[in-house]
Amino acid sequence: MAPTDMLPKILVVDDDRHTRLLLDRLLPKTALVSLATDGAEARQLFAAEDFNLVLMDQRLPGDNGIDLLREFRARRPHLVGILMTGFADVRDAVAAVREGVFDYLTKPFEDLEALEAVIGKALELDRAYREIHGLRARLASESDAPAFIGQSPAMERVLGQIRQVAGLDTTVLLEGESGTGKELAAKLIHSLSARATNLFLEVNCGGLPETLLESLLFGYEKGAFTGANQANAGYFEKAHKGTLFLDEIADMSPKLQSSLLRVLQDHSFTRIGSTQPRQADFRLICATNRPLLAEVKAGRFREDLYYRIAVVSVTMPPLRERTGDIVPLAAHFLDFYSTKFGKTCGPLTPAALQALESCRWEGNVRQLQHCIERAVALHASGPIDTLHLFPTGDPSTDAPLTEETAVAALRYQDARADFEREYFLRLLDAAGGNVSEAARLSGIPRQNLYVRTKRWGIVTDK
Repeated sequence: MAPTDMLPKILVVDDDRHTRLLLDRLLPKTALVSLATDGAEARQLFAAEDFNLVLMDQRLPGDNGIDLLREFRARRPHLVGILMTGFADVRDAVAAVREGVFDYLTKPFEDLEALEAVIGKALELDRAYREIHGLRARLASESDAPAFIGQSPAMERVLGQIRQVAGLDTTVLLEGESGTGKELAAKLIHSLSARATNLFLEVNCGGLPETLLESLLFGYEKGAFTGANQANAGYFEKAHKGTLFLDEIADMSPKLQSSLLRVLQDHSFTRIGSTQPRQADFRLICATNRPLLAEVKAGRFREDLYYRIAVVSVTMPPLRERTGDIVPLAAHFLDFYSTKFGKTCGPLTPAALQALESCRWEGNVRQLQHCIERAVALHASGPIDTLHLFPTGDPSTDAPLTEETAVAALRYQDARADFEREYFLRLLDAAGGNVSEAARLSGIPRQNLYVRTKRWGIVTDK
């Protein structure tokens, strides 16, 4: 059992004694539970404690559960709340969804394992929010280091390696699949080193022709080639006292591999069109999405250069090996893009969290980032559900959001999903929560209406 100061704090607000006793008995091993019978007690407890989760009854003596949660969320915008009710009312469910309530549970609780699972997911989302805010606070007060989201064992190992190597001023090779965060790791190494106050320069070796990459690295003199109207310092020179990051080093041509090896031997180089040697004191960090030793064995990469740049090697784990970081990352990106786009999207619904965690994320963190960015960009406001994340229903076919694809997606799949959800919310509002009346107004058979509203997590009175 974890120490009590490590346990999450849950506030249960319900005037029903049996519900309070049930939750108090169900949760003591995993949480510190505070009980309130009405709004006044709940306000006193909420003012005195920083709760990780609030389970709120919909109907309280003298108070409305949704209104009370709204009041609490005004003081703590990322508060995770679950609404409970013994009277399943569609209008209440609609209001709860719009208020961003994490889940809407009907009493009596028939499946206690399912109840525990919902509470576990809610606490997981709270941990994600707290981790993100903690990171931001530390970065704002301590340094300009980039934020690494995640506390999985795999990421803890990587961060331990980065902290060990950052101050050694030695060459580092970052390996790992595309989208795992190698660039972020390189920036973190630089920011934690003695060179942090000087330049961090990066070049993608796979995105440039050989001649352009050569001139970019070595620099050139005026008249060295057609179009060289003035002398230009290269990245070796500009990175003096700083850090040079060469991404996709495996794509560097054999000629430039040989040139780079000579530079690394004594940090001496010559601009194109010049005979004057120059010196530069820079730290080199390289990255590749292909196993570089395999490239050496295949004869595509120089063995002597490999051992020169792989003095220390750090492998970035794929997201499928750090699944515990998916929720914190998703919450971070949701918060980031909601702020960036000036929207109030969120929270992620329990179904959305389950879908995110079950996806293999072949594109790793970058794919997850694009998934959340697209969902926020194409959603007006409110909770993010599974169809917002994966409009086609298949994560492997949902391409990243681009300027070219966004309009098409907005016009069809995502716009249709947003419209359908909002339509049923308004329809049920207009029908006063009466499903039969909603079916009559819409012309949709009652059974079909029930299935569609269940898809959006809206409780009906079937």
